[in-house]
Amino acid sequence: MVHEVGPFFLYLYLYRTFGYSDAMRAIFIADAHLRHEEDDNYRILMKFLAELQGATDTLYILGDLFEFWIGYEKVPFTHYLPILERLRELKESGVGIVYFEGNHDFHMGPFFTETLGARVHAGPAVIEIEGKRFYLCHGDQVNRKDYGYRLLRFILHSSLTRAASALVPPAFVSWIAEQMSHGSKKNHGRRKMRWDYPAMLRAFAAQRFREGCDTVVSGHFHIPFLDTAEGNTLLSLGDWLTHYTYGELRDGVLSLKTYR
Repeated sequence: MVHEVGPFFLYLYLYRTFGYSDAMRAIFIADAHLRHEEDDNYRILMKFLAELQGATDTLYILGDLFEFWIGYEKVPFTHYLPILERLRELKESGVGIVYFEGNHDFHMGPFFTETLGARVHAGPAVIEIEGKRFYLCHGDQVNRKDYGYRLLRFILHSSLTRAASALVPPAFVSWIAEQMSHGSKKNHGRRKMRWDYPAMLRAFAAQRFREGCDTVVSGHFHIPFLDTAEGNTLLSLGDWLTHYTYGELRDGVLSLKTYR
């Protein structure tokens, strides 16, 4: 005697047995500022990414995954090889990767565009996800009054810098990046005292909502918070240095989560 199994009970059996779910899941991360593979944030992110295999459709990286990255034809930064291999494993498992350049990583190079097949955005982009318009950005262009940084960003992201980097030894580029990193950390505290970043980001998001976007997701500010009102959502991702926060989109609901 054959018993017909209804779709609900089949789904329930598959979910309980194999952890199966047909729900779409996207993950958003930013600002890991990876340096050395023995660092806590590096090891914890490696573990987190491994757990995404088979459980995630798309990984959105909203900039500054690395303390410094500029794409050469071949990868010269050996301290990043473990995380690059983990990303390659994710891609091979079927996870799509979308990368938004930050202010510490730009001109991503052939490893990301060819080996990982990642979609790379040099700046903000509006992407439709599950029928909603997502404005995704690193966030370093939100503060339009930081004229010094805007000039620096223009130089770093220019085609001239991209061409020049191919002629400069990676070790020298890394040394320059280290000096820039020290200067950036010194200025970060002064900038936080000078500007109200949450208020600035909320005003920026409000303008995007008026332009027809449903959701704004940003990195850069290292301040995790989630605002939802009148059908619109603003997510500030925090970081993977002190907060270990990330965004998760599941069944059309965007949430802010902490991983430890």
